[in-house]
Amino acid sequence: MKTWVNGEFVAADVPAVRADDRGLLVGDGVFETMKVLGGTPFALTRHLDRLRRSAEGMFLAVPSDDDLRAAVTATLAANADELPGGDARLRITVTGGPGPMGSARGSAAPTLIVTTGKLPAYSGPARVVTVPWPRNERAATAGIKTTSYADNVVALAYAHARGGDEAIFPNTVGQLCEGSGTNVFVGIGGRLLTPPLSAGCLAGVTRALLLEWTDAEEADLPLSALAEADEAFLASTTRDVHPVSHVDGGALPHVGGPLSLAAGAAFAERAADELDA
Repeated sequence: MKTWVNGEFVAADVPAVRADDRGLLVGDGVFETMKVLGGTPFALTRHLDRLRRSAEGMFLAVPSDDDLRAAVTATLAANADELPGGDARLRITVTGGPGPMGSARGSAAPTLIVTTGKLPAYSGPARVVTVPWPRNERAATAGIKTTSYADNVVALAYAHARGGDEAIFPNTVGQLCEGSGTNVFVGIGGRLLTPPLSAGCLAGVTRALLLEWTDAEEADLPLSALAEADEAFLASTTRDVHPVSHVDGGALPHVGGPLSLAAGAAFAERAADELDA
């Protein structure tokens, strides 16, 4: 695969980012991951909007949307031979660029990286594990998609060690928040619910579309609501609607229940018609 780095293509296994890049040194960066269907990025406008919101929250400059779109188009074209059918996962990363080793930034321009690869495959429903470390819904980076993913790495390793596929975070007041790379929806008493952004979760693009395209509602929920739900699913760019079967080893009453099935069908139908939804 060829990777776009500041306007030039390099092989994925060739070093191309400086050792003093702040994305490497201190996680000073933001990113977006999206799926590509038949060569067309899904919901690209929404992803670029969120990238810009994340960058604003980090006081980080990003290239113009025209430059980002051009980089995306060029990257997909350069890798077309390795992506049969044009389906892929694409990531845009913007870092603070080269700079000092501490928290303060230097004066260098940001680093722009665009990478692509195969879409991940998920077989069967997800088993999730709640983790003991809360998301801080009042943190400076709450709701920002930064490259500082250490909490997610630790949480997912914790979940994997306990037979889970995804880790689920509470927030500091014990409310259901989000997964390490997903938003969470629960079906309770015939209602489809998901935590509000004020709970500290990321404003997922798939989450937003499900709120627009289905009867899903936002609601503050205790963490325990997940294990007590009638049904539940994870939502993300690469998973779409992914039913949950177990929470901390306990089986949910319904896997792919009526609310999950309806949400999945609605999302698939609308997404097929509105690639830049």
